[in-house]
Amino acid sequence: MQPYEIIGFLAGALIAIALIPQVIKSWKTKSTKDISIFWNSLYVAGLVLWIIYGFIIKSTPMIVSACVEISLAISLLFLKLRYG
Repeated sequence: MQPYEIIGFLAGALIAIALIPQVIKSWKTKSTKDISIFWNSLYVAGLVLWIIYGFIIKSTPMIVSACVEISLAISLLFLKLRYG
């Protein structure tokens, strides 16, 4: 593994970790009134593009981190749609 790949994995992990508290809070409180569905939809769309780009440039750190992030973002989107 190259040093730049380690940086990529760390960056992806930090971004994913930053989203976890919001997902947990939304799930526990069943409240997503302060979360914008527009922002969340754009975020998911951007992550889909990052995954596609990651496959194009064959970047494992980008693909893995974006897949983790998109699972969290989709969870948050689901909670937003369910609890609005």
